[in-house]
Amino acid sequence: MAAWHRITAFSSLLQVGLLLLLLSARSSGRPLEKCPGDKSCQPPRPPVVLIPGDLGNQLEAKLDKPSVVHYICYKKTDSFFTLWLNLELLVPVAIDCWIDNIRLIYNRTTHSTSSPPGVDVRVPGFGQTYSLEYLDPSKRSVGMYFFTIVQALVEWGYTRDDDVRGAPYDWRKAPNENKEYFLKLQRMIEEMAEKAGGPVVLIAHSMGNMYTLYFLNQQPQAWKDRYIKAFICLGPPWAGVAKTLRVLTSGDNNRIPVISPLKIRSQQRSAVSTSWLLPYAHTWPKDKVLVQTPTTNYTVQDYQRLYSDIGFEDGWLMRQDTEPLVTDLTPPGVAIHCLYGSGIDTSEAFQYTEKFPDVEPTVVYGDGDGTVNLMSAVQCKRWIGKQKQPVTLMELPGNEHVNMLLNFTTVAYIKNVLFSP
Repeated sequence: MAAWHRITAFSSLLQVGLLLLLLSARSSGRPLEKCPGDKSCQPPRPPVVLIPGDLGNQLEAKLDKPSVVHYICYKKTDSFFTLWLNLELLVPVAIDCWIDNIRLIYNRTTHSTSSPPGVDVRVPGFGQTYSLEYLDPSKRSVGMYFFTIVQALVEWGYTRDDDVRGAPYDWRKAPNENKEYFLKLQRMIEEMAEKAGGPVVLIAHSMGNMYTLYFLNQQPQAWKDRYIKAFICLGPPWAGVAKTLRVLTSGDNNRIPVISPLKIRSQQRSAVSTSWLLPYAHTWPKDKVLVQTPTTNYTVQDYQRLYSDIGFEDGWLMRQDTEPLVTDLTPPGVAIHCLYGSGIDTSEAFQYTEKFPDVEPTVVYGDGDGTVNLMSAVQCKRWIGKQKQPVTLMELPGNEHVNMLLNFTTVAYIKNVLFSP
């Protein structure tokens, strides 16, 4: 979700190792069935497409800049380099270069964003899994993301970049600026389904669920009936996330002491997806105070004033651009499996002193997975009875937002969906 959360949230390699041992000890897939010629073979497996969340896949950049913010910054590079996740760039001084390269510039006329002059950012690995298995190409444990799930799929007979593929995107932006991405995603799903002779299972995490819902809402029902078997939602923020209010207001470094929240705030604000993820009035109580100062209370009805008071009026335009995208939570029209964490302190309101907005707030906590508030995650339930396809919810008590991707219960549930009739 909010920037920096991924860096501090990933579990240890030991935890992953234990999980993989458990997975390898189980039978891979269902029992072998007889094929023509009295030969044994695996039953058909539905192809799998993985859609990551905010910050959930690598980004690369190539530079030819007219100027830099610090003399240590590269002005020009001969080739693309890893912009996210590159731990070497997230240290004092060097982070100034990183912020200037990854930030977006909002155009009030076109209602679109672009990179700074001389910065070319691309999303590597569409159709492959590597850029979302590990966010850090060096495959350090801190950057581990979808690796455990992909490795489990391989144990069950899947092949990376063939019948399990990734759909990374520029997570700084909302769906309204990623139209080409959805065309590529549609083509890939169709190709995978045609090759496999059956529909695809979509597995999304965090903001990737909102991207997937938007995508499915654009497709005719006949297309979904033909090409989608199921949609597995992990940690979905259907009603937005309170934590993004802190990101926009005062920045959030997730308690990494060498990084100033105020320094990274400008970059975090520039990501349109941050404003897209603010709490939504369709779920959050209209009288609930989300941001409090000595003089003002802000609720879901006060965003325009909040943006003005924090000196970020472009943010209000970003919110208006993106709020309608999935705000009505139109049923996706496919079988839904909604898995969500609970029982972990999760930010739900922020109290500021008179130094607002340039000060760290006192945090008021509620229930959730540490990032997504529980009331947001469970909104899958509103689709029950609103579509003919089944809607299933599973609570994962004590499961943190990213660690749920390492949870044996999560992986076992995915296996059951994949190999069920």
